[in-house]
Amino acid sequence: MKTRITEMLGIEYPIIQGGMAWVAEHNLAAAVSEAGGFGLIGGANAPGEVVRAEIRKAKELTDKPFGVNVMLLSPHAEDVAKVVVEEGIKVVTTGAGNPEKYMDMWKSAGIKVIPVVASVALARRMEKYGADAVVAEGTESGGHIGEQTTMTLVPQVVDAVSIPVIAAGGIGDGRGIAAAFMLGAEAVQMGTRFVVAKESIVHANYKQRVIKAKDIDSAVTGRSHGHPVRCLRNQMTREYVKLEQAGKSFEELEYLTLGALRNAVMDGDVTNGTVMAGQIAGMVSKEQTCKEMIEEMMAQASRLMHWS
Repeated sequence: MKTRITEMLGIEYPIIQGGMAWVAEHNLAAAVSEAGGFGLIGGANAPGEVVRAEIRKAKELTDKPFGVNVMLLSPHAEDVAKVVVEEGIKVVTTGAGNPEKYMDMWKSAGIKVIPVVASVALARRMEKYGADAVVAEGTESGGHIGEQTTMTLVPQVVDAVSIPVIAAGGIGDGRGIAAAFMLGAEAVQMGTRFVVAKESIVHANYKQRVIKAKDIDSAVTGRSHGHPVRCLRNQMTREYVKLEQAGKSFEELEYLTLGALRNAVMDGDVTNGTVMAGQIAGMVSKEQTCKEMIEEMMAQASRLMHWS
């Protein structure tokens, strides 16, 4: 299965694991890469040295290529941007913002830069500034989201840029991969399905909440402040939406969610924590190894696309 993305990243299958905060650490990234996909370490809000340690641990587990997702809103973004260069990382994806100020440094270090975009305008701008590909991420995805659906965003981005496009948001099986290719994508990025991987360090409560989720269990908080985040409904989301409707300030609402993702991922608090997951959670029904997931999905996609 060769596309411009598999060639660029040096991978067997056109599947990239999302750089999910607190979830995408060295164990998961290495396991996805070992299975023929492309693993990512999520920089999240972590300091540069923490990310450096994660990179080094991943290198002990795999000699296959993997990358780092740099969260541009992080107070440590500048440090992490330098660490990826120092550690010889070859591929960086970026989220929550515009990576232009780091582009020159990364490009001169031979790093491929793949920004996550939620609009055609940002995709065009990223191409102009030297991005090697873009991830067009629909509103179906978990965590911070834009407004366009994957179905509408991906083909519009494909038509707007000449660099390869990776589809993300609402993709959880071989049918989703085949559909993304039909829309013109050359790879997919997936987060929610990999949350429940056997190699994922996420707390068992969090995994079970994703596995038991139904199609309607998705909630979006923060729309009123322009920072929408998709997660699974629980006590925290109900409380948040109530305060949002009461017109509470962004600061007050942020206080409610402080550390909430970490509490869910690490401590298993799925009642008051933030259980980030995409709308596809309703279709994620079992824990498997990354290898089992990737092989199952690729076999299904290959049948549908008549690749084999």
